Order: sequence, then C-alpha cells, then structure tokens
Amino acid sequence: MAFARTMSLDTAALMSTALEGILYGFSVLMFIGTIWTLTHKHSMRDANRPVAAAAVLLLILSTAHIILGIVRTEYGLVTYRNTYQGGPAAYFADVSQTTNVIKNSIYVVQTLLGDAVAIYRCYVVWQAAWVIILPSMLWCGVAVTGALSVYGDSQTSSTAVISAEATMECMGVFCALTLAANLSSSGLLAYRIWKIERNVSTSRATKVMTTSIMRVIMDAAILYTIALLSTIIGSLCSGSGPFVLIDMLTPIISITFYMVIIRIAIGKSTHSQILNVRGGMTSETERGSSQYSMKPMQVHISRSTHTDGTPVYGIWNQNRPPTRKEALEGAMSSA
Repeated sequence: MAFARTMSLDTAALMSTALEGILYGFSVLMFIGTIWTLTHKHSMRDANRPVAAAAVLLLILSTAHIILGIVRTEYGLVTYRNTYQGGPAAYFADVSQTTNVIKNSIYVVQTLLGDAVAIYRCYVVWQAAWVIILPSMLWCGVAVTGALSVYGDSQTSSTAVISAEATMECMGVFCALTLAANLSSSGLLAYRIWKIERNVSTSRATKVMTTSIMRVIMDAAILYTIALLSTIIGSLCSGSGPFVLIDMLTPIISITFYMVIIRIAIGKSTHSQILNVRGGMTSETERGSSQYSMKPMQVHISRSTHTDGTPVYGIWNQNRPPTRKEALEGAMSSA
C-alpha cells in the first residue's frame, strides 16, 4: 500500500471518479443486455418483475452515485479550490461533506440490495427458510455497520468522539460482513445446484447446463470477493486507497448482478439450440428410415420353354421379400 500512502486525497478522488466512470459504462451496457434478456420473446406479464425491478434500482443507484462523485470532484478541484481552508486535499479529507455522506448512503443501500438478491436466489433454489438464516443475520450486520458508518461520516467534524479512522474501521467491518454474506449465500446456492445435478440429471446436456450455471454464479462471487478483499486490506492499511476502491465497488455490484442474468440466458439459448439440432437430426433419421422401409415386392418372371422345338412363353408370379438394394432402387425410382 505504499502507493496509497503517497497518493494525495485530491488525486485519489480524481482517480476514483475516472475508474468508476469506466465501470459505470460497462454496467450500463450490461443493464441494456439484462433488460433485453428479460423482455425478449416475453410479454410484460411473463417477465421476471422482481429481477427487472432490482436491475432498474441498481442502475438508478449507480447513476446517482457517479453523479455525486462528479459533483464532489468538481467542488473540491474547481469550485472550492481556493476558498476552502487547506485546499482540495483538506476538502476531500472532510468526510462530513453532504455529497460524501449521500454517496456513502447510496453505496450502503446498493450493497444491501445486491446481498438481498443473492439471499433471495438462495432461498428460491433451496425452498427452505432455515438455509438463509446465517446469510440473513450477516445481512442485518451489514445494515447496522453501514448505518453506523454513514452516521459516523456525518458527525466526524462536529464532534471529537468519532474520528475518520474509526469510521474507516467501521467501513472495513461493513465490507467484511458483506464478504461473509456474499460467500455464504453464493456457496449455499452453488452447493444446491451441484447436489441437484448429482441427484437428478441423467443426460449430458442437463449436466452441462447445471455446471454452466454454477460456474456463472461462482465467477460473479469471485469477482465481488476480490473487490471486497482489496477494500478490506486497504482500510486496514489506511491511506487513500480505500476511497478509490469503495467508489469502484458501486458499479461492480451492478456488473456482477447483470453478469449472472446475461450469462445464464446465453447458456439457456445455446442449450436449446443444441437440443433443436439434435432433435432435427433424430427426426430426419426416423423419417428417412420410415421412407425407405422394406416392403414385399411382387416379381413377374418370364420363362420360355421348348417343347418339341416350339418355344412357349409363360408368365409366373412369385412373391418374395426384396433385397436392400432392390428396396433402395425402388424407392429412388418412385421418388
């Protein structure tokens, strides 16, 4: 964290806004893909409304967060650059600023929403309330520490009881509980899918489908886990690094949510195409075999006999089953 220790707060604010803007652009594109996935070939009545509502809320929160980040950066570097005592670095060090408090509130709400969706998925797959007891307790801990962190930010400058270091430690506990809730819900969900695959699936196509779903969920969990671990380590080592990482977490939450929906939809589409191709090949084979099935064929044989030197021509009828070559030639000639 030597880089974080030497980086000033105004530089960290500018960098966090730029990086968040890049990730926000990706999240907007993935939001469009998510809405298309949920509504394509589906009526509004058949669409998954809870998932669509969660996607829209995540976009709104991400948009509000980056707008406040841009406004706060503009205030610190332009508007109050020469009027705020201590300059831009002192402005960004003041976490009790209204824009910073609202930003952190949005981040807490978005984290709670993303974790709630993960717990809801776990409940839907397990269909048992006892499974989500531990993730729900961790989620409540996330809500409490998040509220304390926001309250600490708003009271840092007005009282000497709450310091910026204590607020950052509270944010570290918040991220640790978020990590535990995310890992527990994602782990339970992946275990349930793996168990269903072992007990139910009998075909290779079904196994491939369930394995791909489990892989998508684990990939999203790993991405979010790496971001949270980086934030936790940064908060423990102090410096300005956590300010950059926390701002980047907001679009990452949306990206992981959209990624699961889009990749599962792509996997389902590929799976259905494979089944259609296999079904078409099977139907063509069955139709061809029924078309060229062997049937009895009547053969007229003409023989000539000589009696007293006089040729006599007779027509004999004889029924016999045709050979494969004869059946094929007959079918080709009648086609």
